[in-house]
Amino acid sequence: MQEFAGGAVYIYVDSTTMAEPTRRKSGLGPSIAPAEPKDLLPTRASLLSRLKNRADQTSWQEFFDTYWRLIYSVARKAGLSDADAQDILQETIISVAKHIEGFRYDPKVCSFKTWMLNLTRWRIASQLAKHRREASIRLPPRESQGETATVERVADPAGFDLTAVWDEEWEKNLFAAALERVKRQVHPEQLQIFDLHCVERWPVKKVMEVLGVSAMRVYLAKHRVGRLLKNEIKKLQRSSIC
Repeated sequence: MQEFAGGAVYIYVDSTTMAEPTRRKSGLGPSIAPAEPKDLLPTRASLLSRLKNRADQTSWQEFFDTYWRLIYSVARKAGLSDADAQDILQETIISVAKHIEGFRYDPKVCSFKTWMLNLTRWRIASQLAKHRREASIRLPPRESQGETATVERVADPAGFDLTAVWDEEWEKNLFAAALERVKRQVHPEQLQIFDLHCVERWPVKKVMEVLGVSAMRVYLAKHRVGRLLKNEIKKLQRSSIC
């Protein structure tokens, strides 16, 4: 819990779920995996308004559930450790709590997406600078063979395109949110067929053999789930604050 004047923001972090998920490459987006229904949903204007009440614990928990994976993943891709990424997450959420009152949504001036990116960027840059200061003050006389100093493992801010990584993770969150909506509309078997054939890129014959389904059912699942997914992504893009 982080207390502020006029209220408190409760941030719940389950450390058992903080490890960065394994990414499987495909042309459609992240692999299909179970997730909390409210996770990764684009922020609504109504939620941003409620966040200005620091005592509204429900809204702050909803906001945290929406953004923690995004912030954590970007910090990890910047070269930070799991512990450092968790610190970045906590500090960024607290920073939002401190500054949300002064945020005014105006895409022509600064979008919410850009505002969040800047808050996260400052925290990551600060953490990287801290590592470099510590390393310059106290470096071991010789690194153990096969090991590299932390200062060399972290990404160089000058050569790391944080904006590109943020955009990529933002789109993954959008995909995951759309997928959660689709899961409520189709039979689990159709979702499994879509995952194996379209995400995992299994050939139709292999899907037929493993699941014991006909080629027609594979094609139907591909068409129906794919169509629903595209529609949900469009809906989320229209309703989200970017």
